[in-house]
Amino acid sequence: MAITDWPTDERPREKLLTRGSQALSDAELLAIFLRVGIRGQSAVDLARSLMHRFGSLTRLCNASADDFAAVPGMGLAKYAQLQAVMELARRALTETMAERTLFDSPQAVRDWLRLRLGHLPHETFCVLLLDARHRLIDAADLFRGSLTQTSVYPREVVKLALQRNASAVIFAHNHPSGATEPSTADEVLTRALKDALSLVDVRVLDHFVVPAHGMPVSFAERGLL
Repeated sequence: MAITDWPTDERPREKLLTRGSQALSDAELLAIFLRVGIRGQSAVDLARSLMHRFGSLTRLCNASADDFAAVPGMGLAKYAQLQAVMELARRALTETMAERTLFDSPQAVRDWLRLRLGHLPHETFCVLLLDARHRLIDAADLFRGSLTQTSVYPREVVKLALQRNASAVIFAHNHPSGATEPSTADEVLTRALKDALSLVDVRVLDHFVVPAHGMPVSFAERGLL
């Protein structure tokens, strides 16, 4: 049955307009993005098939162009639209963090880190540079690859913090393997960076591990700082 044949209050777009986006399921939200289905499948049916194929909304949004375009009814144009939506979300969260004290909106930080790092196939080390009121000045991806004290150079982090006149920093790196727990190497690196930055009066507020799937884990909350 086509969505146009559904009762008006059950159609995803009308439901969103009358009850708000929170009232919609993942598949219904995705159906609004898709706009149309394919032969034999409504937009909602197609959305459910996509969710089943990729296993979760996160995996769908982070799928490669080839994997996404291989699905019947999808293509590179639709993939580009999805990536544009993801980038808009990243930029909106970046604006939120620049306007507010970061610790007034910790969920925004976690959401931003998931969007920024959670989908990457390689490990990336990111530094969030903060002003004296703990608002975001900038975020920089400094290093790529396995994280050890020899691959993440404290002097480069110190140099960046001084260049941007940062009063504090937050570190983050992803675990493409999906591991959620900080490793011993992560802890050693964090101590080395904290010691180096203390010499120039820059505070390390936290270090997040961002797994491939799931919420970022805070060193500060684990008592590792």
